[in-house]
Amino acid sequence: MGLLMLSHVDGNASAPPSGPPHANHSVSILPKIVQHGYKSLRLIHFFTTGSDEVKCWTIRNGTNAQRAAGTIHSDMERGFICAETMHYHDFHRLGSEADVTKAGLKAMQGKNYVVEDGDIIFFKFNAAGGSKKKK
Repeated sequence: MGLLMLSHVDGNASAPPSGPPHANHSVSILPKIVQHGYKSLRLIHFFTTGSDEVKCWTIRNGTNAQRAAGTIHSDMERGFICAETMHYHDFHRLGSEADVTKAGLKAMQGKNYVVEDGDIIFFKFNAAGGSKKKK
């Protein structure tokens, strides 16, 4: 489903322009609405990566690492060990995870670390969840 915009000139629907806005096209305020909504609801994003995918997760601002892991799966929250974190802006500026690590900007964080907007996180957890057998 694509985003359609109405032209200021003739009112016809069209696909949004790929470049800067032109005099005959309106500019969508949808991104601004989404940003304002996230800010109003105190929501932030963090990312997880795999060999072939990147996923974006939404959590409340002020969420600790253990609870953020639980956003992905409750077993990850129960068996939380630590979180390897790097900030997106460091990754973007330096170009690779290896370069972020080399620059000393990748950190091991405990369960009380407060996740920041744009963190890229690798969670380490005990799949058994640290549960004890009941007798």
